[in-house]
Parts: sequence; C-alpha cells; structure tokens
Amino acid sequence: MDFTRKTCLVGDGHSTPTPSVSTYVGVVSRETVRIAFTYGTLNDLEVFAANIQNAYLQALCSQKCYTICGPEFGAKNTGKYAIVKRSIYGTKSAGVDFCNHLCDCMHHLGFESCLANPDLWMCQAIRKGGATYYGYLLLYVDNALAISKYPAEMLRQLRKYFQLKQSSIGPPDTYLGGKVSKVELPNGVQAYQYSSAQYVKHAVKNVETFLHSHNTCLPCKTSTPISVYYWPELDVTPELDAGTAAYFQSLIGILRWDVELKQIDITCEVLMFSSHLTLPREGHLNQVFHAFAYLKYHHNVALVFDPTYPDDDFETDIP
Repeated sequence: MDFTRKTCLVGDGHSTPTPSVSTYVGVVSRETVRIAFTYGTLNDLEVFAANIQNAYLQALCSQKCYTICGPEFGAKNTGKYAIVKRSIYGTKSAGVDFCNHLCDCMHHLGFESCLANPDLWMCQAIRKGGATYYGYLLLYVDNALAISKYPAEMLRQLRKYFQLKQSSIGPPDTYLGGKVSKVELPNGVQAYQYSSAQYVKHAVKNVETFLHSHNTCLPCKTSTPISVYYWPELDVTPELDAGTAAYFQSLIGILRWDVELKQIDITCEVLMFSSHLTLPREGHLNQVFHAFAYLKYHHNVALVFDPTYPDDDFETDIP
C-alpha cells in the first residue's frame, strides 16, 4: 500500500437547468438476472462478472462544459479555460452519456439489445462442436455479467472500449449485493443460488454500530418482523426530527433492497413501513429496529435457480 489517492472533478449539475429528456441510466431487471442464471445452467454455460472502472468518465460529454484552471493544473495553465471533453461526475447528462456510449460500443461488438429488456445484450456464438447458441451480457450500469461458453472472451471484447477492474473479472461471488454460489440439488443437478445473507449481515452490523453509539441495542429473541398486534397506521408516538427521519428512510431503503434480494418473509412489513416515509414516528423507527433484530437470526434464505424440468405427467394422479 503506497497511500496513492485518486481525485476527480465534479460538475455542479444541481445549478444547471433540468433537461427536457430523460437522463437516467437503464438497468437490467432482477427477473432477467434470475432467468439468465437458469439459462446458463440449462445450456451448460459459464457465468463471469466484471466491473467497468470509472464508468461515466469513459463517455463523451454531450453538454458544453468548461472549467477555469487552478494551480493544480500547473503554473502555465493557471487561469486558462479548459473545455471538458469527457463526461464528468455531477452533470445531469452524465448518466445518459455513458448509457449512449455503452450502447454504441455494444453494437460495434455485434451484440443486439433485447426488446423486452434493453440492458440485456445477446449475440450468436458457436460451440466447439459447431452447434450455435446465444451468449448474453447483462449490464447494470457499470456491472457486467457475461453468460457464455467462453465468458472470458466476451469480457475481453468489452475491454476494447472500457477499462475493467482486473480483480472483479471472474465467476461472481456477489452480484448486486447478493451472494452467488453453486449448489448440488438432491437429484444431483448443479444450480446457482442467490442469497441475501451477506448483505443482511453487513446491514445488521451497521445498525448495531449506530445503536451502540446511542447506548442501546437491538431487541433479543424476535420471532416476527414486527411486534405482534402493532399497527403502524395507529402509531401516535412523537414525530422524528429531520436527521432521524432521514436515517429511518435509509433503513427502509436497505430493507426494500433486501426484499429485492428475495428476503420475502419481510415483504408485507416493509410495505407497511414504506407508507410512513414522509412522516415517520419514534414507534415506526423502533419497529424497524425490531425488523433488523429479526433479520439477524433469520437471514439464511436463498433463491435457487433450479434448471430441472418439472414432471408434467399428471395422468398418474387422476383416479
């Protein structure tokens, strides 16, 4: 470790007019990710992941941006105007600039975007035996997931246009916060599984650190996500101050993402809490802590992408 530090210039996008078109970056849906894992197992394909380094900075800037050089640009350039060519963080168009650049690169590589999910890219490939199949590249902003017989080669093509983090290339250990692993089913079939356990452990640890700084702790021996006979809409405890309310909202965001990772046993409770984001009360916050206490001991759930074809012979069950 040589204590090297990386800095970046950030534009004041909050002070510029709002564009008339959407500037958001599309992401592949979680349902598509699950289908892709199942497809990979069904067709004996490998799965590799990679992360694009400094993603937004690799696209051209569609806005006219400039900066007045300071002393950090050198004595010869101090006071000069520098035109920004590459997209920079902070501008309102940075996201869509990167998205457009990424689409152009994918088209040059021979990929086609799926009509059902534009962030799922596919291309026809050939196995060693001559059989054809489709390889897929799933893009979640700067996270790439390659599903192919030769996923390393697919990511190597992507490196023609983008710099990938070398340490991130390989079979995925985590993807979008969830832990990815392979398991063997009782019938001997190998399948991928997706678990939120690692994400939940880190979330619970952060909450416990917060509570410890306030000389308190999570409830013990909780068997339900919220207390029995508690109704959030009937809570009349004092309202939270602005800072604590923001913390409450961040906790709800964590719980909602946990539901996305298939911790389905807290879905109803998270929906109930979400209806009180604009005016949370002390009782609501305490019940959210109760939910984290529940997750501390009930986080070992996983979604298995079983490629086994179901037995559709129902005639034997009909008398």
